Amino acid sequence: MTTPMPLHPSRRRCALLLLALVALAPACAHRGEGTSAQQAPASVEAYYPLAVGNRWTYALNGAKDKPVEVSILRQEGPFFVDSRGARLAHDAFGLRDGDTRYLLRGPLEVGKSWTSIVSVSSTERYQITATGVPCEVPAGAFQDCVQVEGRTRGAGDRVLAVHYTFAPRVGLVRIETVLEEGQRKLPQLRLELASYALQGDTSAK
Repeated sequence: MTTPMPLHPSRRRCALLLLALVALAPACAHRGEGTSAQQAPASVEAYYPLAVGNRWTYALNGAKDKPVEVSILRQEGPFFVDSRGARLAHDAFGLRDGDTRYLLRGPLEVGKSWTSIVSVSSTERYQITATGVPCEVPAGAFQDCVQVEGRTRGAGDRVLAVHYTFAPRVGLVRIETVLEEGQRKLPQLRLELASYALQGDTSAK
């Protein structure tokens, strides 16, 4: 079995910051329950609404004793600022992370792709790889999820691939990162939603 290589600190921080991708508002804590089976919303906003007070807790690499928590602290103009410093906003194209990166762009269709130039030496390429798929994580089983792959080329033939799974009315439910070196694929990081508390969810138990 291949031993995962440690993720460079800046890459790990980037992956954790992307947890700020948020959800539709609902306000009591959820655990062990998913959304009901129904047709998924077609808009980016429906998958990632933003509200001050929203909170998500993730299990890191399956370890229950190493929770990663992200919460929306405040709103600054069109941006929502989370506890890890990410600044998120919706615009006519999709979900923005700051001024240079789109984390999701519509239409939400398989094959939709886009590029984010985050610095002179770093370009991120994204593609929607699946829609309408189920996903099960510690927080519950969710239907009609959207999966996105982000790829960033590093030194030599190294590529960091980040796989995101988003659930409607919940937000980001899973992140997996894989370091690709030629034909080798080395798992790096897995974050899965363990619980969440979102503003305005009248169905929460």
